Amino acid sequence: MAENEFPLALVTGAAHRLGRTFALSLARQGYAILLHNHRSAEKAGATADEIRSLGAPVYLAQADLTDTAGLQSLFATLDSLPHQLKVLVNSAGLMQRNDVRSLSAADWDATFDLNLRAPFLLAQQAAERMPDGGLIVNVTDVGAAKAWSGFPAYTVSKAALESLTRVLARSLAPAIRVNAIAPGLVLPSADVSPEEWEKLVNRLPLKRPASLEDVASALEFLLKNESVTGQTIVVDGGYSLI
Repeated sequence: MAENEFPLALVTGAAHRLGRTFALSLARQGYAILLHNHRSAEKAGATADEIRSLGAPVYLAQADLTDTAGLQSLFATLDSLPHQLKVLVNSAGLMQRNDVRSLSAADWDATFDLNLRAPFLLAQQAAERMPDGGLIVNVTDVGAAKAWSGFPAYTVSKAALESLTRVLARSLAPAIRVNAIAPGLVLPSADVSPEEWEKLVNRLPLKRPASLEDVASALEFLLKNESVTGQTIVVDGGYSLI
């Protein structure tokens, strides 16, 4: 396949963790990858090398998605590429532990700027560049349906992102499908001890965290099934049942 024949997928927060998984999965599915990162240039470079080893074109874009200039720079890079945008995966996110009594307005705004405002603006810009249709996937969280008091801004922003997913799906149909993937326990965050992680996993009905491959398969399903829009695919080992 000639390089310009690859359809393009833009993945935000793609340097590591789930974003990296989505980028690699899309590369295996035959997409060129526009790999976004903000402050993870070294990890982004390593992920780009992995994608190249799969035979897929990959392009790096470093941008602050909470800044208008950063968004403009990202789409200027996209518009310079010899590929048609077909997929956007909004994977970049901010998860900070806070207490609702002491959570500052600045920290609340920072979370919403990245977790909700940026996906909205990215979807707007992506839709303009998908004249022949495409797929937008927002990465939410099983916590969107919970009341995590330790992560108030994060939890509310992900619930709002699922609502935005449904609004976008209805507004951008029929050409563009919009869905969400809500992972449960997949990778422990830096502020969770091994003992806490094991305790959380043991509460799950399936008694195991979801694998990266499990989450990637949800994206592959959404790529292939063109009758699904406005839905949130939950990959949580049964966490939503407890």
